[in-house]
Amino acid sequence: MATYAIGDIQGCFQPLVQLLKEIPYDPVRDKLWFAGDLVNRGPQSLETLRFIRDLGDRAITVLGNHDLHLLALWRNHHRHFKSNDTLAPIFDAPDHPELLEWLRARPLIHHDSELGYTLVHAGIPPQWDLETAQRCAREVEEVLRGELFDEFLQNMYGNHPSYWFESHTGWDRLRFTVNAFTRMRFCSPHGLLEFKLKGRPGQQPKPYLPWYEVPERRTQGQRILFGHWSTLGYHQGRDVIALDSGCLWGGHLSAYRLDDGKLFQLKCPMASKPG
Repeated sequence: MATYAIGDIQGCFQPLVQLLKEIPYDPVRDKLWFAGDLVNRGPQSLETLRFIRDLGDRAITVLGNHDLHLLALWRNHHRHFKSNDTLAPIFDAPDHPELLEWLRARPLIHHDSELGYTLVHAGIPPQWDLETAQRCAREVEEVLRGELFDEFLQNMYGNHPSYWFESHTGWDRLRFTVNAFTRMRFCSPHGLLEFKLKGRPGQQPKPYLPWYEVPERRTQGQRILFGHWSTLGYHQGRDVIALDSGCLWGGHLSAYRLDDGKLFQLKCPMASKPG
């Protein structure tokens, strides 16, 4: 049995199917981990959702920002499609309520102590250790799955607070958690989140750093898998592995085998142009 972690799909279903054919993936014995952003901007978000949902307990997926955007469109009528959204076929499908109920039950973080890996979409802020990250994720997951779901989606958007205090409460606390797990790339050496910067590391102004390079990051030594950062591409650091290698933009779809660290990549046709 093997476990493969796969980067952002964003509705690029055919590359996913092709990648699984090309790696020694056994659908009976193997497991797949997905780093979030299953949907949007690619041409087959509906097929992607159905396929991964139907894998059952053979698949683990964490929520990404595009997945949350889909849920907000579903439940908040004041939210509108963006010009590059490709989500309409989901809402036209008769099974979309079941698919989206399944999606809202996905976690923000997955940790496997036996394999020694943690999976998130964007990252873990440097102020948090693993226990804090898991606790904060549970707080959001309980709201996503509960009676405050609609109210949460109405209060989810915004860039503030951009710094973590344990004393944060209510929507501010939950919003920081969502932003950290699903939108973060750069932050200051003290952990102040910066959302405007989206380029490759090395292009950012001082004092900002990739979140995983903050010197006092409390998850140092934890092996963390993440996606979200297509301009970073596939990247393997001392204890982090970035998996979004830009399939949507004509880059690659990447699968990393946790058991032995082997990388598999498929060159993808461009489904959308950046910007």
